[in-house]
Formats: sequence, C-alpha cells, structure tokens
Amino acid sequence: MRPSRPGQSSPRSTSAPRPAQPTLPPLAVDSLAMALTVAGDAIGYVRNGHALNDGLIALWRHYPDLPLATRGAAQDMIYGTLRDYGRGEFLLSRLLQQPLSEPTIDGLLRVALHRLEVRADTAHTVVDQAVEAAARIARGGLKGLVNGVLRNALRQWDSLIAACESNEEAHLRHPQWWIDKLRRAAPETWQAQLAAANTHPPMSLRINRRRTTLAAALEMLSAAGHDTHPLGEYAVHLRKPVAVANLPGFANGLLSIQDWGAQQAATLLDLHDGQRVLDACAAPGGKTAHMLELADVHVTALDADPQRTQRIDEQLTRLGLTATIKTADCRQRAAWWDGRPFDRILADVPCSASGVARRHPDIKWLRIADDVARFATQQAEILEALWPTLAVGGKMLYVTCSIFAEENSLQLSQFAARHPDCRRIAFADGVPESRWLPSPEHDGFYFALIEKLA
Repeated sequence: MRPSRPGQSSPRSTSAPRPAQPTLPPLAVDSLAMALTVAGDAIGYVRNGHALNDGLIALWRHYPDLPLATRGAAQDMIYGTLRDYGRGEFLLSRLLQQPLSEPTIDGLLRVALHRLEVRADTAHTVVDQAVEAAARIARGGLKGLVNGVLRNALRQWDSLIAACESNEEAHLRHPQWWIDKLRRAAPETWQAQLAAANTHPPMSLRINRRRTTLAAALEMLSAAGHDTHPLGEYAVHLRKPVAVANLPGFANGLLSIQDWGAQQAATLLDLHDGQRVLDACAAPGGKTAHMLELADVHVTALDADPQRTQRIDEQLTRLGLTATIKTADCRQRAAWWDGRPFDRILADVPCSASGVARRHPDIKWLRIADDVARFATQQAEILEALWPTLAVGGKMLYVTCSIFAEENSLQLSQFAARHPDCRRIAFADGVPESRWLPSPEHDGFYFALIEKLA
C-alpha cells in the first residue's frame, strides 16, 4: 500500500508545524538529529497539503535558537526531500506494510532516506541520529519502527535503488500526471525539462540602474568574495547562491534578487517615460520595481493579499522607488480602477508555477492535474477584466511561470480569437511568444505581448 501523497493524510493544525515534544534530554541544537527533526516536521506539514513557504515561516518561529549551520542543514534536507518526494514514497512503499498516520515520523523517514542516498558515506550516523530524533517525537513503538525501517533499507539498498529505476515517479521525481502531460506536449524535450526541474535553482541579481552600474556591482560583489558573471546589461548570475544577509548592496537598494527569466518581463513591455502602467498581480513587487528602474513611469501595483501587498511597499522603499499600491483583486475593476486607461499592463497571472518547481519543490506534489485547468480559467477571467482598462494603442504583456500550453499559448490564442481588437506582437525573433524553459541560468517562463487596436 502506497503512503499518502501530500494533502491526503489525516488533518493536522494548519497554523504551524509542531515542534518536538521531548521526554528525554533535549537534542543538541547543533546535532544532525535536530536538523532531521526540523526537516521531518516540515515534510509532514507539506504532506498534509500546506505550502512549504508558510511552513518554513512557522517552523523557524518554533525553533528560534537554531544555529545557522543547523538551520541550513535542515533547509537543504527539506528541499532535497521534496524534490525527491516521489522517490521517497516509492522506497517507503517497499519498506512499510501500510502508510504511517503520523506525519512527523513519516517526514522523518523520508528525510533520512534522502540523506542516505545523497550522503552514503554517513549512512550509519544518519540512522543513529534519525533514531535519536524519533525517540523525542515518537509515540508507542514508532522509535523502533524508524530504527527497523532504516536498517532494513541499508541491508537492501542496492536492490531498492535499482527498483526505483523501473518506476517513473521514483526515477523522474515527478508525479505521474505531470510526467504524462509533459511527455505528450513535448515529446522531444520532456525528459530534459523534468531533469532541469530536479536541479538546484540558480541565483540571479538585478542591478538597480538608478543607484549603481553593472561594473560597480560586479566589483563590489567580487571584493566580497562572490564568483559572478554578467547576464545582459543589468543582471548578474551568482555561481554559488548566498544568503541575503551576505549580499553587499542589498540593504541599501543597489541590487535585488530576481531570476534572470523573470527580469525579461519589464524589458519586453516596451516602457517609455510618462506612461501609466498597471502591474495587475504585483506581489512581491520585483517586476514593479524593475519597471520603475527602467523608466519614469506611473505604476499602479495591485495584489489581492494585504500581506503580500505590504511586501511590494517594502521592496520599493528599499530601492528608493514609488508606486500607487492597492489591495484588490484585479478582476473586480470597480474596486480599484478610476476609469483612466493604461498605456501598458503587466499581467503576471497566477499559474501552476510548473516552471519554478525546482525553486518551490512542494509544488510538484501539492498540485493535481485538474489544477492546470482551474488556473487557466482564472487567467482567462483576469485577461477579460483587464482588457477594458488598456488604452487603444496600448500593450499588455501576458506572463506565466508555467510550462503547460493550457496556461500559455492556448490561453493567448483563445483570447485573441475572442477579441478582434487584439493584435499579437512578434518579438525580435519574429515569433509572437517567448518560452523560457528552465536552464542553469534561469527558471521557466512564458511571455506574450498584445496590442489593443482601434
């Protein structure tokens, strides 16, 4: 019997992952056992259907005294385990007679199995430390179960890994519906796209051209010991990702963290000084800020979530930029539009986020096949709501971080068919859309530019 997918186990509090409840002397905060405990709790949280970002915020609140090294080790195991969730599920199906009902122990086992594969040289230490962690959080015989499962895994490790190669979810590390969908849509590249989604995401910076230059930023980063190379005129790729706190120039607004693919949006919108611009789904504000760095435009930035709207304001304040920020659902025009048309609209719409799955690995396991159609419906509603607010001769850039056609080319084709006053504009290569598949330098994005005719 296969263990539950995320969201299919019994309900648990959605407010925060539960910290360990020690009945023995507490774990040393700098131990592998502590890192395994924290990581297992996060995996259990996602297993119950909750987004990892929300879980991490609550997790660090529960464990405020973790040393940076322990926190970093836990986070690395969390992301690695989620990227390989299908592999862990397959392994547990071979090692357990029935799924575990306790999410934290299930999560601990998945993390330990992931660690056994990526750090085979420390196998016995991993088992020992996982059992130590289980002793603090397990009820009844679950500590013994953890010990038995992991030692049994070590005894038959080679045959277990060989068996993974015959199971697509375990081998390709994606849910079956995702594999099948991509294989049908991209028969020549589907395997490469899946492989890319299992890698670590790149880290790119956007230079605030209003405060510094690319040359000065490169020199500043090099002096701080960072290995970089430029991407275009105002972007930098860090060969080794670092914490924000270790980025010189971030706090005083000289640069921002933004994926190189995401940076294309503001440049493709054909901005000019004096234009009225709408960023319809603006949070957390990276693209809003980039547009204001590029040109002296008047931007209205919308987002339906007040907490995310606050992040737009924080971004702009750090960078020394100003926009009109409103909390509103862009589909409800009466709540935010004053009737004056916009010259440019950025419609960076909600989507499956399938192009950024390596950056948010919980997405692969929280999404279901029907979600793609649900997002496509929402995207169509947004386009219909925004079109009347665009001036004649104005341009709208449609953006997703999806790799699925229903959210991209099919969406735009259907919209254009419904609106004779819509003209699709070709980019520099003569093609009326731009698909950026995940690569070592950027995530996956889709762009299409349309103009409103008289």
